[in-house]
Amino acid sequence: MVDRSGSGNDGIPVPPWRRSRKPAQLKRQLSQERIVSAGLRVLDAEGLDALSMRRVAQELDTGPASLYVHVANKEELLELIYDRVLGEIELPEPDPGRWREQLHAYAMEAHRVLSGHADVARAALAGVPTGENSLRAGEFVFGLLIEAGMPPREASLAMDRLTLHIVGDAYEGSLHYARMRAAGLRDARVYFESFAGQIADYYRALPAERFPYLRGFVDDLIADDGEARFRYGLDLLLDGIEARMPKDGPP
Repeated sequence: MVDRSGSGNDGIPVPPWRRSRKPAQLKRQLSQERIVSAGLRVLDAEGLDALSMRRVAQELDTGPASLYVHVANKEELLELIYDRVLGEIELPEPDPGRWREQLHAYAMEAHRVLSGHADVARAALAGVPTGENSLRAGEFVFGLLIEAGMPPREASLAMDRLTLHIVGDAYEGSLHYARMRAAGLRDARVYFESFAGQIADYYRALPAERFPYLRGFVDDLIADDGEARFRYGLDLLLDGIEARMPKDGPP
């Protein structure tokens, strides 16, 4: 009697060429979180110019149209990626009595996070980030300055200039690392020594009668590395903020 229940194959073995087939892999369901994660991977590996809805779709093994269900366009995706990165910044409990120390620590932490993600800092230069983590950082800085005694309007300007210093410096650094990758270099120290050496050679070749200071003080011009320059600019900003704080402390 032939078994027609479908529970067996009457003892007939499966051909080897069928056994070698891999079982079908079910695709994971798309979500905004997965799209943002894929976009961040593309940005970190290939840079902001390579980021597109099509490229992210390739990363997720799907079509670009399926992404638009969760993300309106590339601009929104970039805002979401930037906000995801800002979520890595650790913020302390605000202490107005230690506002300068806390702002310094925040700036160093934000700069470290942004510098660790290719040229993501460029995303903040074209608009005002409004994601949850952007608001969290803004509330911390703005509130800390106001509680320390700075009038809200001045605190707004101080926060704007501080943010531009952090973001602009991180973006400038990313441009150098992009050039380094394009040149096939892996050692950042070798790249920056070569870059500074070219600047020094050029300045030393300038006509001394027209550019006596640029030519005469080349070693001073190239003496400090990127981190030292960032810290110097940060101290200048904090000195200026401190000079505008009420002398009698918070109201």
